[in-house]
Amino acid sequence: MTKDQIFEFFRRLAEDNPSPETELEYGNCYQLVVAVALSAQATDVGVNKATRALFREVTTPAQMIELGEEGLKDHIKTIGLFNSKAKNVIALSQLLVDEYGGEVPDTREDLVRLPGVGRKTANVVLNCWFGQETFAVDTHIFRVGNRTGLAKGKTPDHVEAKLEKRVPQPFRLGAHHWLILHGRYVCKARRPECWRCKLVDLCSYRKKVLEKPGRATAKG
Repeated sequence: MTKDQIFEFFRRLAEDNPSPETELEYGNCYQLVVAVALSAQATDVGVNKATRALFREVTTPAQMIELGEEGLKDHIKTIGLFNSKAKNVIALSQLLVDEYGGEVPDTREDLVRLPGVGRKTANVVLNCWFGQETFAVDTHIFRVGNRTGLAKGKTPDHVEAKLEKRVPQPFRLGAHHWLILHGRYVCKARRPECWRCKLVDLCSYRKKVLEKPGRATAKG
C-alpha cells in the first residue's frame, strides 16, 4: 500500500468507529493486565464471562494473592490453559506487591517482567490504560496485516515493526483496536467477508469474495 492508501485505510476505519476500545471488560489497570493475560488462546467473550464474578471480588494484586491459586482456578476454569494462567496471575500479583507497591508499571520493560506477560500483553496495557501508541499484534492483526498488504511479515514482531513505521497520525493510538475488530468481524480467518468490507478497493488480497455466498438450497 502507498502512504495515501494507508491513510485512507485508517480514515475509513476511524469514520466507522471513531472511538475503538478493547472488548475485554475491566475496572482498573490491574484487572486489565489480568484480563489480557487470561485472553491468550481464548476469546474475549469467554474471558469476560469468567472474570465478571472474579473482578467483583478482586480489584487489587493483594486481593488476588489472598484468593489464592485454587480460588482463582474456580473462577477461570472455563478458559483454556487455566492451570498455568492461574499460576502466572498469582505470581505476577506477588511481584507487583513485592516490587511495585501493588501498582502496575507503565513501561514495556517492567511489564514483560511479570509472569505470563509478553510483549503483546504489555502493548495492550500500554495502549489501553496508559495511552501509548503501541501495536499489539495478535492473530487478527497478523492476518489483516499480511492479507491486505498493510504490513506484511513472517512473525508478529515483523508485522509490529511494519505498523510502527507505516501507521500515520492521527490513527496510531486506535490502530490496533481497528485492526483487531476488522479481523474479528469482517476479515475473518476462514472466509473474509469482502462483499461488505469498506476497505476492499485498498486491499491486495487476491482471492476476494465479492459476492455473499448464498445458502445451499435443500433438496426436496
